[in-house]
Amino acid sequence: MADEPLSALQARCSALEQRLDAGLSEGERPAVKLEIAQLFRQVEQELAERTLLKSDIRRLVEKWKAQQVAATTSHAPRFSVAQPVTQADHLGASTFAEKGWSQLSLGDFEAAEASLLRALELAPDDPTSESLLGWAQMLQEKFEPALAHFERVLTREPENALARVNVGYICLKRRAFAEAMEHLSTVIRLDSDKKASLYAHFYIGLVYLECAQFAEAETFFLRSLLLGPNLIEAYYQLGWAYWLNAQREQATEAWSRGFTTNKFNPWGTRCAELLQVVADGGEPVRA
Repeated sequence: MADEPLSALQARCSALEQRLDAGLSEGERPAVKLEIAQLFRQVEQELAERTLLKSDIRRLVEKWKAQQVAATTSHAPRFSVAQPVTQADHLGASTFAEKGWSQLSLGDFEAAEASLLRALELAPDDPTSESLLGWAQMLQEKFEPALAHFERVLTREPENALARVNVGYICLKRRAFAEAMEHLSTVIRLDSDKKASLYAHFYIGLVYLECAQFAEAETFFLRSLLLGPNLIEAYYQLGWAYWLNAQREQATEAWSRGFTTNKFNPWGTRCAELLQVVADGGEPVRA
């Protein structure tokens, strides 16, 4: 479908609103629902395309800046001998960074934060440690310090996928869905970090779930499980996407797979709890 001018999209929205305000007959409701859904999807698609274009333009800006710096004579002092190097214990830092990632994977976010703070003490400018530290803080809902870490990393490395995917998650938690989609779509398009790409797919699924676009949410949760079959939370959320879309059998199957994949994982436990509610004839309640 060709892009429509903004004024035309606004006119369609206004016309639909007027029809709703005037009251719909029972026979009109399905058609109007379809028109609203089509309008929403068209705007969503155009927004995603413009978001990717915005990222491409940002890359042009960065290239221009790089050429500008290269063309400018540096006034930095020159060393007649080997330039001094700041000492950093990178070996020790990598040990603490790996420990922090392991603790993140196990859901021990406070311990991960402590390990990654130590990693940054040993290697202050390491972008991986700083991104992981921001992640650990983000998962404790310490959004402000987490965002500060991610922004520092992105200032130095604008295409750092791990930092950008988590900025997208913070935008999601703040319900800034368009901004979240911008960051997450960029990570998927760049495809420079498998871990970041996995979570970008998963977080986009969460965006669609929050926007009640259940079919789209299902698609992205399934993609995230193809990239990371052990991401148990994706089974949990996929089950909710199915359940809320009145696909009850698929929902219980997703939760069952989440539980059997790792019954000791906290998300596996949540899957089991929902399965028990359904087995008892109850209605699951989404927290």
